[in-house]
Amino acid sequence: MADTTKKVEEVEVDYTIANPNTLAKYKDAATIAHKVLAEVIKAATPGTTILSLCQKGDELLEEETGKVYKGKKISKGIAFPTTISPNDILTPYTPIPSEAAEAAITIHEGDVLKIQLGAQIDGMPAIVGDTIVVGGASKPEQADLLLATHYVTEALLRYLIPAAAHPSNTEEKPYKAPSAAAINQTLAKIAATYGCKLVDSTTTFTLDRNEIESKKRLVLNPGENVQKSEGASEINDVWGVEVAVTRGSGKVKEMKDKRATLFKKNDAKYQLKRQSSRQTFNEIQKKFGTFPFSLRQLQDERSAKMGVLECVRGNVLRQFEVLGDKDGEICSRIYITAAATKNGIVKLAAPEPLDVEKVKSDKKIEDQEILDLLAIPLAQDPKKKKKAKKAAAPAAAETKA
Repeated sequence: MADTTKKVEEVEVDYTIANPNTLAKYKDAATIAHKVLAEVIKAATPGTTILSLCQKGDELLEEETGKVYKGKKISKGIAFPTTISPNDILTPYTPIPSEAAEAAITIHEGDVLKIQLGAQIDGMPAIVGDTIVVGGASKPEQADLLLATHYVTEALLRYLIPAAAHPSNTEEKPYKAPSAAAINQTLAKIAATYGCKLVDSTTTFTLDRNEIESKKRLVLNPGENVQKSEGASEINDVWGVEVAVTRGSGKVKEMKDKRATLFKKNDAKYQLKRQSSRQTFNEIQKKFGTFPFSLRQLQDERSAKMGVLECVRGNVLRQFEVLGDKDGEICSRIYITAAATKNGIVKLAAPEPLDVEKVKSDKKIEDQEILDLLAIPLAQDPKKKKKAKKAAAPAAAETKA
């Protein structure tokens, strides 16, 4: 008798944005990230503690991701916990309740806040970060910092347009992306226009499923002993575009009075000896996978503070130190999740664009090459692009004839 049993073949899922389902998950995660960021910004008023804002952001991220893809057996939740870094604190900062002094830190009028958070659906992360001034940028140095950050970010996004999708790319003269050194030179020049500098070794990584620091990277203002930039932007890449600018020298220092509370699982293997360490690590694997997390997201925060120590020593966890501007100057950070498509760069998760008409400065960009770069559209209208190609075809044929 013939075997009529149907063999179910495992279909390999395409987790790049070439797959519409994957792209949809990135977009849905981005919608949530945008909504939560807006709520956290609205709540960032004088007298509010940084801890309460971080808690509010995380609660909203969990709540909103819980509303989508119901009944689907996929992971969803926080891709990056809510972090708020005031003034000279540069890296993501997220205090915990058991550290009383840090838990009591409040926001003041005029504080420069770097706010970052992210959601993930089926491992597709959408992270967004913004820099705001509580009450508005009333000081010239604050306005200069915001403008420098805005224009550096916009220029960097244009450098990430894939060569094949660049408006200057033609069959006769293929577009060639500039080197990392040339990119750094231009971005540094933009920052200098506003009396600012790029922060050392800020890195833009590609994003992948369950990974916020993938294979390709572009390092801004690389310091000593730092990995070099690697890999060109290509169609279907997703980038975590990160820009950090300072009114200081660009150098950073460890903020030793601030506890490191942000961690991320590494791929390293290590046999943990303490039971508390094993319990903590098992909870981390189950809840967060490879995404960053804060100690306050663990069931027993006080126990976790001890449990992570061996995990860090054994290199199964990476600890994010709290870093600040070495000169104690105000600094900024922007994070955009951007898709590299056949039409150019599409911002999936991005802060609200800076209203440059409202942020007043006596400085402005006058370098024509930089102005030309900023004038390049991030993405081309596919219909107009198609028409332009059709129009160019006869002319090309005549030239060959």
